[in-house]
Amino acid sequence: LRLDYRGVLACLDGYMNIALEQTEEYNGGQLKNKYGDAFIRGNNVLYISTQRKR
Repeated sequence: LRLDYRGVLACLDGYMNIALEQTEEYNGGQLKNKYGDAFIRGNNVLYISTQRKR
C-alpha cells in the first residue's frame, strides 16, 4: 500500500517531521482525501520531492 501526501510545506525539522498545508492524500495515484493542515512524523517519511509547477 502506497500513500502519497501532497501539499505546501509549512515546516520541517531535523527529525524530518513535516507540517503541510492544503494537503491532499493519494492512494494509487487517485485523490482520496483533502485536509487543511497535516503533520507527518519523520519516521514515516520515505522520500520528499518537489512538484513541477503547472
